[in-house]
Amino acid sequence: MTDKTSGGSHPEKCASLGEFGRIREFLAPLTLGHPDSLNLRDDAALLTVPEGDDLVVTTDTIVRHVHFLAKDGPGDIASKLMRVNLSDLAAKGAAPLGYSLSLALPVSVDDGWVRAFAERLAEEQATFGIRLIGGDSVRTEGPEVLTINAYGLIPKGQMMRRDGAKAGDLVYVTGTIGDGALGLMAARGDFIGLPGAAELVRRYQIPEPRLALGEGVRGLVNGAMDVSDGLVGDLAAMAGTSGLGAVLHSHLIPLSDPASELLAGDPDLMISVLTGGDDYELLLTVAAENKAAFERKAEATGIPVTAIGEITAAYTSGMVAVLDADGNRVNLDNLKYTHI
Repeated sequence: MTDKTSGGSHPEKCASLGEFGRIREFLAPLTLGHPDSLNLRDDAALLTVPEGDDLVVTTDTIVRHVHFLAKDGPGDIASKLMRVNLSDLAAKGAAPLGYSLSLALPVSVDDGWVRAFAERLAEEQATFGIRLIGGDSVRTEGPEVLTINAYGLIPKGQMMRRDGAKAGDLVYVTGTIGDGALGLMAARGDFIGLPGAAELVRRYQIPEPRLALGEGVRGLVNGAMDVSDGLVGDLAAMAGTSGLGAVLHSHLIPLSDPASELLAGDPDLMISVLTGGDDYELLLTVAAENKAAFERKAEATGIPVTAIGEITAAYTSGMVAVLDADGNRVNLDNLKYTHI
């Protein structure tokens, strides 16, 4: 793990410990002493992939004011950063191995912030069986920009891909949809007095990567990705990579109790459920003949799955028709959340 400053006019140290001190005190313990990290004293790590496995690599970046709020603390930021990357590994059916970490921090970030951030990363590592293997640290004059490159292992040739959907496949999601978008609204001050508002905020701040399910259903899934940028937009992206369209039944979308309560009072919030981001549930397509086996495997993981639509060749590539319980088309103002 290396350290740099962005621009020649800044001193190397931006707090009492400085960059090397922070690496030594807060980040090096996250390697758990594993030799592949070279104790964060080199410019690279050295990974050995077991025979018979493929290495799955994913990268996600989060930025203050874009992916998390100014008031969010370092612990919750660390959890979200780790979990959005693990969600990508889950969507590929991979088991976590390690990660590299890149931190671009303004001078206002002190040692206490970095300590709390690293302490939460340690908790996340223990929960998900992953370790730090390397990274980078720089000074920035902008907001915090935090990146993880996550690495996972999967038996050769078994990675679940986004472009595997086939006409006639059933479309499934894990968990509940819409909590991320509604949670962001709650975090910004909406839904005051709603008993479940805090639950929605936590779902937005700390998503749940569905690793056990991803590994458990390998071989039974055709197309797979996680729902990060909105259910409709992500389904359109997945179907489109296979040159297909999709039908989505809005009344079948699984909702949490707080989300159901909100929609009962304001049905227009369904647009946020359909198009909002930050759910980090899995979106999977399954051939009809594999339906029973898939649902058995999913049930064994304890993670709920719900069939919400179908992949079809009847629509142009990437088109998603959203139908209500009466079969009427739902008009959407915004198909997909983007971070730019």
